[in-house]
Amino acid sequence: MKRERRSRLGDLVVGVLALERSIAGMLAMVVLVGMGEKLAERFLPVYLVALGGGALSVGLLNGLDNLLSAIYSLVGGHLADRLGIKRSLLLFNAVAVLGFVIVIMVPTWPAVIAGSVLFLSWTAISLPATMGLVAQVLPTGKRIMGVSMHSLVRRIPMALGPLLGGVLIDRLGIDVGIRTAFGVATALAFIAAVLQQQLIENDAPTIVQAPSAVRPGRILDSLNPALRRLLAADILIRSCEQIPYAFVVLWCLDTLAHPVTATQFGLLTAIEMTTALAIYVPVAWFADRGRKKPFVVMTFVFFTFFPVVLLFSHSFWSLAGAFVLRGLKEFGEPTRKALIMELAPEGKKAATFGLYYLLRDTVVSVAAFGGAFLWRIDPSVNFLAAFACGAAGTIWFAWQGQDENSR
Repeated sequence: MKRERRSRLGDLVVGVLALERSIAGMLAMVVLVGMGEKLAERFLPVYLVALGGGALSVGLLNGLDNLLSAIYSLVGGHLADRLGIKRSLLLFNAVAVLGFVIVIMVPTWPAVIAGSVLFLSWTAISLPATMGLVAQVLPTGKRIMGVSMHSLVRRIPMALGPLLGGVLIDRLGIDVGIRTAFGVATALAFIAAVLQQQLIENDAPTIVQAPSAVRPGRILDSLNPALRRLLAADILIRSCEQIPYAFVVLWCLDTLAHPVTATQFGLLTAIEMTTALAIYVPVAWFADRGRKKPFVVMTFVFFTFFPVVLLFSHSFWSLAGAFVLRGLKEFGEPTRKALIMELAPEGKKAATFGLYYLLRDTVVSVAAFGGAFLWRIDPSVNFLAAFACGAAGTIWFAWQGQDENSR
């Protein structure tokens, strides 16, 4: 009787949280590869400065990350549709490992930039495939929960990785600490590849037409007005995020009169991600049962206010409050991603998702690189410019944004 009850409880948990076998395999991959990547990724701006790269190399890193994320999103979407999700994810893991190895073997700032071209955009190149897997495996009423579980689980390595990476850097130094972190990342990526291939079910490519039938221009023509309005707002909001993104660690570790340690910065990131983890499931439950627009508007509000709150944070505890606010920006992120998938045309969901991110991140990459010049003028100029972009995007979507049922 007890065994039967446990079985029913297990089935209920799996059903409510949308944890089918393939979804579980995808989440295992996200945790392991993400943990390796996040051990050192947040500290790369400090590493570049230590290697003699300066503020412009930090801006270059952030600008390239956004630009390549844009390109890789489209590439990842088409590869997922053409190769199948399982094979494409294995390929993406191999690309990330190559980037890790470059950083380990060649400790110069140009080599770090070159390696980051391969691993920093792992999330971007794999995201269309993971979103396509969610749309393929789960029914419509479970997709926000599926996306939320992906976002929730992705925040586990984003919380623990920088904390453990900060400890390595404080104990081993920035050079040895960073390279050790990437060594661990390589091992975790291999384990992820094995689990991924065992758990994710085999799937066939979904595109069988001639290449001309899936050209980006044709997919762009199929974007409905509601999705285009969301894209316009998202560009402004992501500019708000990316203008100061790479410089947050410099603000905390170098710029403040009483800077925090690398371990404390890792703890701040853990606070941010814990906040995000706490809100994902309840928000997803409500969003699956009502309108999506209010949730997206709220997440845009949190994006907008983070840089201005950070500007006035000058101690660990005030920074902790700012990072709680940063965690709250995830309030409607799964809802926004699910809204993109709902608005995308059938049969082209992964490719449309990739094209959306191509357009968004290509524009945002310019803002991300420009953040370096704003930072050189003054950090306050950087933060206030970010706030202005966020305010514009929030107002636009609150005015013109639509739910999928408004088409």
